[in-house]
Amino acid sequence: MLDFNEKTATEGVLKSFSSIKNERLKELMSSIVTHLHEVVKETEPTFEEWLTAIEFLTRTGHKCDDRRQEFILLSDVLGISMLIDTINNRKSKNETESTVLGPFHAEAPNISLGNNIANHVEGERCIVKGKVTDTNGNPISNASVDVWQSGPDGLYDVQKENHIVDLRGKMTTDNDGTYLFRTVKPQYYPVPTDGPVGEILNSLGRHPFRPAHIHFMVKAEGFVDLTTHAFIDGDPYLETDTVFAVKESLIRKLENSTDPKDGTSCKTLEFNIVMQNN
Repeated sequence: MLDFNEKTATEGVLKSFSSIKNERLKELMSSIVTHLHEVVKETEPTFEEWLTAIEFLTRTGHKCDDRRQEFILLSDVLGISMLIDTINNRKSKNETESTVLGPFHAEAPNISLGNNIANHVEGERCIVKGKVTDTNGNPISNASVDVWQSGPDGLYDVQKENHIVDLRGKMTTDNDGTYLFRTVKPQYYPVPTDGPVGEILNSLGRHPFRPAHIHFMVKAEGFVDLTTHAFIDGDPYLETDTVFAVKESLIRKLENSTDPKDGTSCKTLEFNIVMQNN
């Protein structure tokens, strides 16, 4: 291209994609370049501003390691993760809605129904139970229910230096589609703010907090895999989740109850899950 200017720039770059054989890649790159060029034309960034953006992305990459993915966090706080999740998990009936996976999922130990996943933390005791069914209410037995959560200190086990696996477990539903486990009440917590994403949140005047929740990943033969949260009703950050993941249908109340195992007082959270057919 011999005459690159503001009017011909986008067309010139798009023409360079003419030899791309992968049609999906061509579609994606064409759209990305078109919209990026429009942003640049609209906002007219200075050299210094563009360099700042490049340096920000560089520092974001440097913050990533095998225990932390700063780019996922950036995608989360910009609402992109939830937008992609919503587009790829459209529901047609009464299926349980999905939410983002988040950066703290890890391999969990297999547990039996009723086991306690809070082995190394102290907190308000809680029984979490529910039934996994299809859209007609039929129970799904042998479904895999993978759960993980933060503790009363707002931290996940993978954020701690002791590397002790805690507050996560994987169980299988019984013949009635029922699951049950014991834990402690989760707490709202801030996403990591010691990196570039924290700088962005601070510069935008946004808080870094996520409301209290428990993660679920449910899999069953013949059904679409589900990744979702159970959010705790009354949490102060339900309406301002910094990653935009709260859906009203996923909010549950903690009820006062008694643990039938030992007669002690505890909280109970019931979270029934409806799976989508393949």
